[in-house]
Amino acid sequence: MSGVQQIEVGRDEGDTRLDRWLKRRFPELTQGRIEKLLRTGQIRVDGARVKSSQRVEAGQTIRVPPLGGSVQPQAAAPQKKPAFVPSARDLAEIQKMVLYKDDDLIALNKPPGLAVQGGTKTERHIDGMLDGLKFDRDERPRLVHRLDRDTSGVLIVARSAKAATSLANLFRSRDMEKVYWALVIGHPEHEAGTISAKLAKTGSRGFERMEWDDEEGQTAVTDYRVVATAARKISWLELMPQTGRTHQLRAHCKLIGTPIIGDGKYSITNPDPSQRTDLSDGLLSDIADRMCLHARSLSIPRAGRKVLTITAPLPKHMAEAFDDLGFDESEAG
Repeated sequence: MSGVQQIEVGRDEGDTRLDRWLKRRFPELTQGRIEKLLRTGQIRVDGARVKSSQRVEAGQTIRVPPLGGSVQPQAAAPQKKPAFVPSARDLAEIQKMVLYKDDDLIALNKPPGLAVQGGTKTERHIDGMLDGLKFDRDERPRLVHRLDRDTSGVLIVARSAKAATSLANLFRSRDMEKVYWALVIGHPEHEAGTISAKLAKTGSRGFERMEWDDEEGQTAVTDYRVVATAARKISWLELMPQTGRTHQLRAHCKLIGTPIIGDGKYSITNPDPSQRTDLSDGLLSDIADRMCLHARSLSIPRAGRKVLTITAPLPKHMAEAFDDLGFDESEAG
């Protein structure tokens, strides 16, 4: 190719390692050349230097330098027709989720059970409803991060391509403070600490999970503290992720012996009978199968302005569980 290319990641190409994305688009590119182009800053994502393991998302822009006539690009796979076409009710519903709006971003309080993006057997999702957030703009808002389907709380969308680049860079850095609240089974050994355990994806398609793997895993760091506990059987944790790996908080909570209530994928059975908590009967039986993980707040630094802190109220099932357990939100400080 004779010049620099700016290629947008397609809707069906998201959540893919950059080196794999490049090889799909440019099959003749070797891993060694990819690494050299990244090391010298010739390949960039949204204008930023990245590593080959960086996962790219739909809507991001990849800068590709001239590669020579022998390397021919391959078009992206034809995009599938979206399975989900939002109704007027869907568009009105997403507007009700709005917590905050300015010229650059919109913050939503995502309900549990609603996926952020489409996928296998996922027909209804936030991404498909974003036309409802255009308001006075022609440009469609863009996702800049994700929450798991069953995780509730603060979800940010950008109102322009420029804002999307800036926000995506903030999410990849440690400059944005993220606070999650979780109800977990049991009580950590320590009242506060840092979980640092590399995570790698295992399992077959559709059954993937993140496991501790010091050799192949990606660095994953989470700060935590116990806010309150009910007889050391159920604890309220405040979780502050310093990295953003898939299922990081869920996997880390399992690793310290306190799985998140309602998280079947990362549940464990405590070998100590005195520490086991059976939620199938009694006061909290209605949350036994409902994820109790909530993205409580985001603090976003902005040049020349005060830090913007956005807080999302608890979903109904967690608010009711707090009442049943005698937990007071003011305890978090």
